[in-house]
Amino acid sequence: MSAAPPPAMRPRREPGGSAPRPQIRILFRKAIAMGPGKAELLHAIERTGSISAAAREMDMSYRRAWLLVDAMNQSFRQAVVSTETGGQKGGGARVTPFGQEMLARYLHMEAKAASAVEKEMAEFVSLMAKLPMV
Repeated sequence: MSAAPPPAMRPRREPGGSAPRPQIRILFRKAIAMGPGKAELLHAIERTGSISAAAREMDMSYRRAWLLVDAMNQSFRQAVVSTETGGQKGGGARVTPFGQEMLARYLHMEAKAASAVEKEMAEFVSLMAKLPMV
């Protein structure tokens, strides 16, 4: 698998929500090993090189972001995110090559699942309440 997924497969935050779509969460024991929020966090870490900057970008606490990273690192055979503390550059974080591969595979599964239920999803969405026009 390639390290970086194509832009169309990357998760996006859209103001005010987005059209309903299926999402995959991978459970490992009782924890969510991988899901859409963790995918978004990994992309933010890739962009910023920092867990704290990624957390700020996503409007979440550093503690929450750290717990999500720790859950991912504990769920997989290799680290998904590596960190460096202190130093002249002030430390930082990066998504490991293993983490990039895992993320690409997850995004591929999510896209494949969405494609597989596209017709049913359209029918399901037709049953949903319409949002009021503002």
